[in-house]
Amino acid sequence: MTQAVILAGGKGTRLVSRLNGKPKPLVDVAGVPLLKRQIEVLVRGGVDDIVLLVNHAADQIEAFIAREDFPCRIELIDDGSPRGTAGATLACLDRLRERFVVVYGDTLFDINLAHMLDAHAAAGGAATLLLHPNDHPADSDLVRLSSDGWIEGFHSYPRPPGAHLRNLVNAAFYVVERAALAPWVGRMEIGDFAKDLFPEMLDEGAKLRGYVSYEYIKDIGTPARLDKAERHLTSGVVERARRDHKQKAVFVDRDGTLNELHGHIARAADLTLFPFAGAALKRLNDGEYRVVLVTNQPVLARGECDENGLADIHAKLEAELGEDSAFFDGLYYCPHHPHRGYPGEVPELKRDCACRKPGTGMVEQAAADLNIDLSQSWMIGDSSADIAMAERAGLRSILVRTGEGGRDGKWPMAPDHVTDSIAEAVTIIVGPSV
Repeated sequence: MTQAVILAGGKGTRLVSRLNGKPKPLVDVAGVPLLKRQIEVLVRGGVDDIVLLVNHAADQIEAFIAREDFPCRIELIDDGSPRGTAGATLACLDRLRERFVVVYGDTLFDINLAHMLDAHAAAGGAATLLLHPNDHPADSDLVRLSSDGWIEGFHSYPRPPGAHLRNLVNAAFYVVERAALAPWVGRMEIGDFAKDLFPEMLDEGAKLRGYVSYEYIKDIGTPARLDKAERHLTSGVVERARRDHKQKAVFVDRDGTLNELHGHIARAADLTLFPFAGAALKRLNDGEYRVVLVTNQPVLARGECDENGLADIHAKLEAELGEDSAFFDGLYYCPHHPHRGYPGEVPELKRDCACRKPGTGMVEQAAADLNIDLSQSWMIGDSSADIAMAERAGLRSILVRTGEGGRDGKWPMAPDHVTDSIAEAVTIIVGPSV
């Protein structure tokens, strides 16, 4: 079983108009106190022991816990003067289990905790941080991940112009190893996990894992955010985003579909996004489709670009899409190429594979990772390989006339629709704009 620490000491100054004298963790969210919603999700995920770090109006929280009949042990600890999220946790570390979950008391979430715990255990890091894309990355603190999922850096807002990063935001939900925090007891009496402790741990060599998820987690710390979360609850958005619900998706090609076709793009400077691409993807995001990039990138096998260079290209792509509040839920690429004889080629990548389109490997991996129902999903692309892959994978397909426009003739294809651009393709999927 599992222990969770809920950081429930905040006053909720920005929510005062909705609190009616209650502490922030007890704010009403569509008829139910936020703290009750949090505990119910944690218990469903296997939590049997909860430590509540309280401060402001602790007596009201204690009375609430006493009235409820939660099927888990709950201990309240008054953390005294404000210490910050990390400082408060470190102050009670001797009362925590070897592995525990950290939850912020102002977030509404519905997360498959067992799945995240399994991923953390398999990785073997000091901590695992839930990361997700959002619709305003330019003014968010972003996390940089390696290609194999380890955190390489934290980048606070504001950032220098042109400093492109992938759209991965710290969602403030963590799985932590107590032993990894023990050396910090007494060293950081006041501090925040995201801004202080995790960056310093990373600097000292700690292994921090990124767990990227589309599942629902939102800060409800202002009236506007609370109103939005309540709409999401009552309309079913929160429930439909659960990992155990089959997701509908739109798989999207990159070159020639989202950006101008300039041969094999090997530098971020060579990527030019179509002006209509961001708005088109945002309509898919708003329609609750999981948007998944699937792209062949033989530049890696040819030695024309390395993993860091490709990461820079995709960081620019995500940053520019983010300017239109659009984002990817998944990003997959095939690094292979079957033909030899290129100067500087990477021998281990020069091979046949299942992931190079029209192979279906990227779609199959995404379907497993995101629990996608392929029968309810689509592919948008500009090449015969895109459409042939869609047919093999059981996806409905739309060929766009930008880029190759299907003129490459490499594979037999029969798209379900043909349109001038991804903007028109999205209209076929979600309907006309209102």
